[in-house]
Amino acid sequence: MVARVIDATEMRVNTFLLIDGSAFQVKKMDISKTGKHGHSKVRFEAVNIFTGKKKVQVVPGHDKFEVPMIDKRNGQVLSVHGNMASIMDSESFENLDLEIGEGVEGIVEGGNVEYWDVEGEKLLKRAL
Repeated sequence: MVARVIDATEMRVNTFLLIDGSAFQVKKMDISKTGKHGHSKVRFEAVNIFTGKKKVQVVPGHDKFEVPMIDKRNGQVLSVHGNMASIMDSESFENLDLEIGEGVEGIVEGGNVEYWDVEGEKLLKRAL
């Protein structure tokens, strides 16, 4: 479910976008002004929030982008096995198995964590 649609000129640094069905976060962007007969162009660098891969694109300023709905939720860590954590949602008591990504530290059994539900995909963000 997409929350809204924005023009390319409306995006800012740290905006989340759906590109090719995956969620990306904009890290850098430049907007060139219109010419005598041309349109403005937007050059941006975005990083996939699940894989960390970078994508660079140049698009016309009037192109539309979908902004994903991000549901930020809390849970309790039930167990940790290698780079996987079993988590129980604090509200729905649903059990999830999420991968502990790079840069996520302090995940211990019995601790609380924040995870994101981005268009049906879940991402472990940080320990609370």
